[in-house]
Amino acid sequence: MSDLTTTYLGMRLKNPIVVSSSPLTEDIKNIKRMEDAGAAAVVLHSLFEEQIELQNLGISPNQAGELPDGLKRIADLDIFNQEAGSYLSLIYRAKEMVDIPIIGSLNGYYSGSWANYGRLIENAGADALELNVYYLETKPQITGIEIEQMHLDLARKVRSSVSIPVAIKLSPYFSAMAHMAGQLDQTGINGLVIFNRFYQPDFDLKRFKVKSTLALSSSSELRLRLRWAAILSNFVQADLAITGGVHTVEDIVKCMLAGAKVAMITSALYKNGIAHISQLLAGLRQWLRQNEFGSVKQLQGKMSLRNIPDPSALERANYMRALKSLDFEEDS
Repeated sequence: MSDLTTTYLGMRLKNPIVVSSSPLTEDIKNIKRMEDAGAAAVVLHSLFEEQIELQNLGISPNQAGELPDGLKRIADLDIFNQEAGSYLSLIYRAKEMVDIPIIGSLNGYYSGSWANYGRLIENAGADALELNVYYLETKPQITGIEIEQMHLDLARKVRSSVSIPVAIKLSPYFSAMAHMAGQLDQTGINGLVIFNRFYQPDFDLKRFKVKSTLALSSSSELRLRLRWAAILSNFVQADLAITGGVHTVEDIVKCMLAGAKVAMITSALYKNGIAHISQLLAGLRQWLRQNEFGSVKQLQGKMSLRNIPDPSALERANYMRALKSLDFEEDS
């Protein structure tokens, strides 16, 4: 039988399918279903910076009983908000219920209390932490250098505050992605998750209001991520995870070929149900067998920038070749 094992953030995983952060992972029953379907790890829904900053935390008696001793002894627990208490309780209960790694998620853009909450998430039992840096700069006086420095400072602060592995989920919009990834790698961060999907608002033409929209991903979104994983896997020590556009067995295979250690899925589960994980795993085993690969590890990085015969195919030459492939016929 094909060996599906991989490693991510220093953890040995039974396969490369990780459920990414979403409302699906707010429910402890869903997390158990994900494990039963074969997921190798689960990233919990995010604890948002705004939740941390707005309210003070008050652990109710019924919640306190669910927390591990390491959290009960934290003297300043009352400075954190109620939502955070529920989040920490979820981590602890999830670790009690399942055997797969549980990865906490913090969502925001400035350091604030992130280091403190990173420690709390670690004490609650999380196996790793994902920093979801969701930031849109609208002030023209803020420079790209300042934005990059904010990411680096955040990564250093959290990385130095916890002993569990830390990954950072990146935007695809840095002007010098390779340089930024290299700088983050030097902070000692353990993983780079590429890329965050920024949800774009729409205009309501009847009420003249901005309305929130959420569109599930499609496999076409994977191409941007494959390209950068193939480029970055050449020179960063941090593990790469691809998220956004992973729906099929072929998508997972492509992620591995580019150099990712894991492929993260969410939209595919919303479209097909949690049981889709088991179908993907069965299909992955079949693909490996049919293509005479003994393990997932044999795939990893096989089509990275370093290993493909023509590296220019991942660079500017790809643009020129794509344009040449266009064909146009005008109706007579």
